[in-house]
Amino acid sequence: MTLYPAPIVHPPRNGLPVLLSVPHSGRDYDEALLANALQGRRSLETLEDPLVDRLVWRAISAGFGAVIQPVPRAVIDCNRDEEEVDPAAVLNISPAPVGARARHGLGLVPSRTHRHGRLWRRPIGREELMRRIEQIHRPYHQAVAGQLSRLADLHGEALLIDCHSMPPRLHGQAEIVIGDRHGTSSAAWISEEAAKVVRSSGFRAQLNDPYAGGAIVARHGRPDAGIHAIQLEIDRGAYLGADGRTPGRSFDRLACLIERLAVDLGQAIGNGAIAVAAE
Repeated sequence: MTLYPAPIVHPPRNGLPVLLSVPHSGRDYDEALLANALQGRRSLETLEDPLVDRLVWRAISAGFGAVIQPVPRAVIDCNRDEEEVDPAAVLNISPAPVGARARHGLGLVPSRTHRHGRLWRRPIGREELMRRIEQIHRPYHQAVAGQLSRLADLHGEALLIDCHSMPPRLHGQAEIVIGDRHGTSSAAWISEEAAKVVRSSGFRAQLNDPYAGGAIVARHGRPDAGIHAIQLEIDRGAYLGADGRTPGRSFDRLACLIERLAVDLGQAIGNGAIAVAAE
């Protein structure tokens, strides 16, 4: 039986109230998972946000905290609620998929993709689902919540930047999509400031379209309590090579953008907290 690794946690050490989350870049596939993959490893790799865990290296080097999931998304998706289950992936569960994403095969345990169709030879049992939730999903969210709580206690407010990638888009479309669940997971000014930083760095940005944010920002973003969360979707064509698996020429440019976003937004939140405290 596979023993799943704990999330990788980089504690913050630079005095700014920003935490990074990378839930979908795990690429260590065990033999049992691959044996159950109907169309092999490549079908599972299409679920990844390729190399996003490496894109955040500059921000981590600059002292920003981060929580990184090393377990592949094919095993369990930390950007889904525990209830978003598809019976095509799990035996003896609800008779119908729970939630729109599960209905499209992208629930808590993915069952299919648009490109490859059905992913698994056999669905997993309820016991295995609970083991994955307890060993992978819950520890990830506990780590994110714990780090955000410490930042908020220290600074009065905190920001989570949840980092993802999206399929290459058509020429002229936004290369970066910032999601705040239409203003419910973050104060609107933070998302707007993030878009300004992206545009001033030479990238096209858009808010909440076509990605408004998933379960991570919905769960951890509590702007009324001073904890904000935005989802960052990065066009894979903007940082990967032609193979879609290795760094492209602009890889470090995107790494610099993530660092700049964390710095600028962290400073803006810190300045705002100081101003409120002085009133």
